Amino acid sequence: MTAKIGKTLADSTPFWPPTPRPPKGAPNILVILFDDVGFSDFGCYGSPIKTPTIDALAAEGLRFTGFHTTAMCSTTRAALLTGRNHHSVGMGCLANFDSGFPGYRGKISRQAGTLPEMLKPHGYRSYMVGKWHATSLSESGPTGPFDGWPLGRGFDRYYGFMDAETDQFAPELVRDNTPIPPPATFEEGYHLTTDLVDQSIRFIADHAANAPDLPWLLWLAPGACHAPHQAPKAIIESYDAVFEHGWDVEREQRLARQKALGVVPPDTQLPDRNDGVGAWDSHDADSRRVFTRLQSAFAGMLDHADREIARLVGFLKDAGLKDDTLILVLSDNGASQEGGPWGFVNAMGPYNLKGEPIAEKLANLEDVGGPNSHSNFPHGWAMASNTPLKRYKQNTHGGGIRDPLVVSWPNGLAARGELRHGFRHACDLTPTLLDLLGIEPPKTIAGETQIPLEGESFAAALKGAEAPARSRPQYFEMFGHRGLWKDGWKAVAFHPPGTPFDADTWELYNLDADFSETNDLAAAEPERLKALIDAWWKEAEACQVLPLDDRFAPRFAENAARAQGQRKRFVFHAGMGHLPTDVAPDVRSRSYRIEADAIVPPGGAEGVLIAHGDMTCGYSLYIQDGRLKHTINIGGKKVTVASDRPVEPGHRRLGVTCLRDNGRRFVLTIDGQPAGEVESEIGFLTLISWSGLDIGHDRSSPVADYPAPFQFTGTLRKVVVTMDADQDLDHEAVGNVEMARQ
Repeated sequence: MTAKIGKTLADSTPFWPPTPRPPKGAPNILVILFDDVGFSDFGCYGSPIKTPTIDALAAEGLRFTGFHTTAMCSTTRAALLTGRNHHSVGMGCLANFDSGFPGYRGKISRQAGTLPEMLKPHGYRSYMVGKWHATSLSESGPTGPFDGWPLGRGFDRYYGFMDAETDQFAPELVRDNTPIPPPATFEEGYHLTTDLVDQSIRFIADHAANAPDLPWLLWLAPGACHAPHQAPKAIIESYDAVFEHGWDVEREQRLARQKALGVVPPDTQLPDRNDGVGAWDSHDADSRRVFTRLQSAFAGMLDHADREIARLVGFLKDAGLKDDTLILVLSDNGASQEGGPWGFVNAMGPYNLKGEPIAEKLANLEDVGGPNSHSNFPHGWAMASNTPLKRYKQNTHGGGIRDPLVVSWPNGLAARGELRHGFRHACDLTPTLLDLLGIEPPKTIAGETQIPLEGESFAAALKGAEAPARSRPQYFEMFGHRGLWKDGWKAVAFHPPGTPFDADTWELYNLDADFSETNDLAAAEPERLKALIDAWWKEAEACQVLPLDDRFAPRFAENAARAQGQRKRFVFHAGMGHLPTDVAPDVRSRSYRIEADAIVPPGGAEGVLIAHGDMTCGYSLYIQDGRLKHTINIGGKKVTVASDRPVEPGHRRLGVTCLRDNGRRFVLTIDGQPAGEVESEIGFLTLISWSGLDIGHDRSSPVADYPAPFQFTGTLRKVVVTMDADQDLDHEAVGNVEMARQ
């Protein structure tokens, strides 16, 4: 019957547009995406770390041993979400910068629809919880633009953090498109992973109450196990005895378990230690004690996350949803090399070129994993995480790109505890899910013509061990490191930054016979190697990989210059919300002036006027005990100056000026007049903090010695930050620091 509008209801026919209906038998989909977890870190992949929830999912489903990622977080997330190669969708490297070339925009192209955008016309509701890091961080402020945020890319609800990492006890949270404070503090028992699982349960419970007949997609991306490694102290301490034997013994034990589990072939060889990693026994007792605790913090963070996932899985069981939920558990890249050879207790000091010798690490050992720490483990333990593979995250050898993948779907898959050994890639995930649902990828989304999917479905491998191998080649590239897999063979080149690309040495491995890339056949089969290298260049040209760019520091420096341009003055009015660190005033390595316009009532006032950072690093201007104070905190070392006179009631201008002449001099001012100063040998040379800027309070992790949030009790009208043009950053150090935060 044709709809029409007549003069009256009697001669009119109504019309209701059809409601999107899901494909018959469409399951719920739960993706649990870990961060910086190595190939061997789950218990079911050979680790002694307790992951019984993940292991149980593997026992009722599948483990993949040939699943590959892109070597970094932003890039793998872009590939997983879109079903295309990361360069092809504009995320060739990180969301932290835009290099000005199509493959390196730091933001997923509108011509590359995401999984939730593809599922929306088929009745799915989609929820995102946790780490995003898939749009330019210069667009993560309160004005957006929001088109690259989760809600702008198809998700219906979002709760999480936008950056590469965040403090687990005082995170930089966003709900939908709005920054919010954490709902509780460390002292009240808060931990981000617990909060993220709480929100996941809330989203699913709301969905079940309102739309029980529609399937859902939940994308849960915890901060675990990206630095800072933070978890309950008791869990961390329980692993000291587990790992006191060191990384050499640990690698051997993990490989033995992997062989017994069938995760790797019985003839798999353990590669030599990665470059720069010494034998465990070559380190003194103090160093070994520090290294052990840093590894325990990593293990404790993963153990804690598994316990929280158990609550989510338990909720699905109680709600009668689990058996018809397709659950995928995976990592975005291999274990991180960003802890350096010695690891960190509080990386914020070394990031600002303040050393952290072993004696200092040892003195602060009890802080590891807590709110006063920003810890990361040393290279030796990252190497053990990636057993039996070479190198780390950022690299295109196996340690950077070969990752665990567990799949469970009791009602949809017959497999129980089986293994799948064929090559698969992150960009294959979305095509696989669409294939399972019988959904064709759309030709257009929101009026934008879509580029073809480049991944290849492995749905057949979910259903049977005899599924055909991936048919198309897969390239890799990250910071000039390169690789190509084709028909079981892999060509790979490690690229030392700053050296000619033509000077790189290419290696050749038969992965079907050499799981751990220990038998280089480049000299034995030069023609095969040349063919694979030629194929790499062909793929690189087709997928927007070119031009190759190995510049760490210049990329970040250029992006910072574009993000803030020539802007030197920031005005923050009362009532302004939280400002992420990437769009806050950049006061690193420069002179600047901060002045607050405030009214101090009779009887005085106290509290924070402006604070940027947290208890591991940052600065704060505040009134305490009747006096104006300024604290600069670098890696937990604090320098505070207090005014030489009380702040009198009335309309006051309260400020601090940082002068770079002959070091760093901080001068307090009250109504424009000097009120005290201090000389400091420390300052922000490369990084202020991952935590953002607050006006009128200091949220849940205080920069200085006061109780958070230390709300200002007077009337704060505005705060003005004015920066001089004398910034002279150590760009190489900035690049290294920015890399360490990814």
